[in-house]
Amino acid sequence: MTEHQEWSAEHIPDQTGRVFVVTGASSGLGLATTRALTRRGATVVLAVRDEQKGRRAARELAAERPDARLEVRRLDLADLDSVRAFARGVHADHPRLDVLVNNAGVMAPPHTLSAQGHELQFAAHHLGHFALTGLLLDLLAAGRDPRVVTVTSINHRRGRIRFDDLDGSRGYRPMAFYNQSKLANAVFGRQLHLRLTEAGSPVRSLLAHPGYSATDIVTGAPTRLHRLLFGVLARPLAQSPDRGALPQLYAATHPGVRSGEFIGPDGPGELRGAPTRVTLAPAATDADTGRRLWDLSELLTGVEYGLPAAGSRVGTAGG
Repeated sequence: MTEHQEWSAEHIPDQTGRVFVVTGASSGLGLATTRALTRRGATVVLAVRDEQKGRRAARELAAERPDARLEVRRLDLADLDSVRAFARGVHADHPRLDVLVNNAGVMAPPHTLSAQGHELQFAAHHLGHFALTGLLLDLLAAGRDPRVVTVTSINHRRGRIRFDDLDGSRGYRPMAFYNQSKLANAVFGRQLHLRLTEAGSPVRSLLAHPGYSATDIVTGAPTRLHRLLFGVLARPLAQSPDRGALPQLYAATHPGVRSGEFIGPDGPGELRGAPTRVTLAPAATDADTGRRLWDLSELLTGVEYGLPAAGSRVGTAGG
């Protein structure tokens, strides 16, 4: 039995007065996360690419809880102009944020470039969330017990960052570039923790992964092979979105988590189970990779954090 085996959404503390932004909140893990937070009184900004779908989700949640505090705002993470517009809107309406959950994603699409010419999965999973976090960091610093929760995947352990071919022009394989983007999430969450710690910021950076969950990103994979593998053959191993969302909910709300921790399921292979602390792949904690990806991400997004590099001060804490 692990430390957190009995933890469930029912254990989320009262979140009344706290403001969350959840990306990809109209379905899957994002919708499950939003539902659990609203049940505990949180105000949630549903950051969604499809506003109509987001409004349907909000109506569904309001029918369950008429006093739910919900906002629907358009955010296309694969388009940096959309990220900036979203951040401007949030700044206009909110003096502070308490938690940002970087949850949205896509899985194994055909080779596609974003509006700014980046490979779609790297753009949506990493660059968009990197820019969004940086643009909202001042609001988070003003929050109560502020946190950034970045959702990665078990597959980050299979990834490598192709610094010489980030856009896949030399050879694109859908799952290899999915794994790359999820490793980038993990590297970012770790680096953000180190840099916020170095700066003495009150904002905590945490990572989470859902194990294997039956969500649209898996069952709706664009290729027949991936639908067969993930949507049919592996379905008996999958847990529900409500269960899959528990690690990110734990990271976002549990009073005892520390910046830099990585939360995932406690079952075999981390495929399912209750939230517990798990271990990042060595590639995610490599200092050179972290610095290189951070510098490149600031260059590609045009968003500069102004945080000191990890390790620039003696005694930097790690996680």
